[in-house]
Amino acid sequence: MLGREEEKRVLLSLLESDKSEFVAIYGRRRVGKTYLVRETFNYKFAFQHTGLQGGSIHEQLEEFANSLIMAGMKKVKRPKNWSQAFFMLGQHLSTIPNKKVIFIDELPWLDTPNSKFVAALDHFWNGWATARKDIVLVVCGSATSWIIDKVVMNYGGLHNRLTEQIYLRPFTLRECEQYALEKNLGMSRRNILETYMVLGGIPFYWDMLRKDLSWAQNIDRMFFHPNAKMRNEFDALYKSLFRCPKSYIDVVSVLATKKIGMTRNEIMAALRGDSGGTLTKTLRELEQCDFIRSYNSIGKAKKETVYQLIDNFTLFYFKFMADGTINAKDYWSRIISKPVYNTWSGLAFERVCFQHIDQIKHSLGISGVISNVYSWVYAPKSPEEKGTQIDMLIDRDDNIINLCEMKFSQGEYELTEKYDLELRNKIGTFQAKTKTRKGMSIVMITSYGLKRNNWSNGINAQITMDDLFVI
Repeated sequence: MLGREEEKRVLLSLLESDKSEFVAIYGRRRVGKTYLVRETFNYKFAFQHTGLQGGSIHEQLEEFANSLIMAGMKKVKRPKNWSQAFFMLGQHLSTIPNKKVIFIDELPWLDTPNSKFVAALDHFWNGWATARKDIVLVVCGSATSWIIDKVVMNYGGLHNRLTEQIYLRPFTLRECEQYALEKNLGMSRRNILETYMVLGGIPFYWDMLRKDLSWAQNIDRMFFHPNAKMRNEFDALYKSLFRCPKSYIDVVSVLATKKIGMTRNEIMAALRGDSGGTLTKTLRELEQCDFIRSYNSIGKAKKETVYQLIDNFTLFYFKFMADGTINAKDYWSRIISKPVYNTWSGLAFERVCFQHIDQIKHSLGISGVISNVYSWVYAPKSPEEKGTQIDMLIDRDDNIINLCEMKFSQGEYELTEKYDLELRNKIGTFQAKTKTRKGMSIVMITSYGLKRNNWSNGINAQITMDDLFVI
């Protein structure tokens, strides 16, 4: 299994524990939760079960009974309720010696309306498992919001009962490069970066790539062919994560129209809907699933928090697939180097940079410095003023602010006198409006670095595409 070394270490350490262990693993659809658990424990479980998506309580209990039979239990009848189901599980486990790993996948699907599933799970863990020293209970699910609300942040019987929790994040560029090498995909770092701009670091998506096709042909095959595997992925993704996906899709649809993000009030105005607690919950859960990020600019109050859509696949979907007007099966291969591609790739590269802040800080040598990363916009108050937008600022505790400019290009990026003046004006406006006393340092993040000329010497630091693959 590629990567996930820390997660594997945590899971394997549970087998050496002198008490029963309860771990929740969560993360978005297709990120590799099930694969991680099965590979780490070598597919050896005392009991394993997967919830049935959309199943009724009777169907869920029937499948649970079938899983007990598959685990070796004799004379199994369908339990009447979840309390009885977990009692039967306890009976079965009591007959097995040594440490016992129980794996329940897609746990949220078991919690059907009025089923009292969570209460039964609570009783099984608190009333039975914790009285022993030989149980490792591993639960996971794609419905991240459910896992967090009902298990991780549960304030009932399961409060503080988890002994470990693992939020499985998407792969980084470096991990995707390792995957591409292992699968012999023959991709350059630029190809990997461009593929990442579309797919993000979701292992299941990368597993669809074929080594006999170019990266562009692979994107065509996955998204634009008549029976493309990713054609219906958007709806499936949000349905798997959220019980009622419409409100989440509404929010990301609005955020997709604003590159730099929107405040809560701006989102409410765009939605023209209820301003109650629903939006707050929706935003929190979208952020927990890494679809959006929130930030506060220097001098801004908490109520002015900005929410920005950063999920690669979601933004690709809204740009090229949502309206259903693209019918050419080789569309992606056709538009490479065309204006529509160049515009998209520039914005997509910026998102990848935000997803690799740790790598940027490492390259700048400031990994140990506390900092806040945000964007900044100044809207002119009069016709005489000019507006300013800065896509990335790293505001450091060592009294330096890095103004980061991100440029995706075919070769070395060439600064011009006009652009140099624009950068100076950005700094001047930012310093004047924020009244910051910190020093300003300009960082250029580009594909292949800067072409040396009269204006490149004014740049304080350079980061290239290669630096994003470092850690």
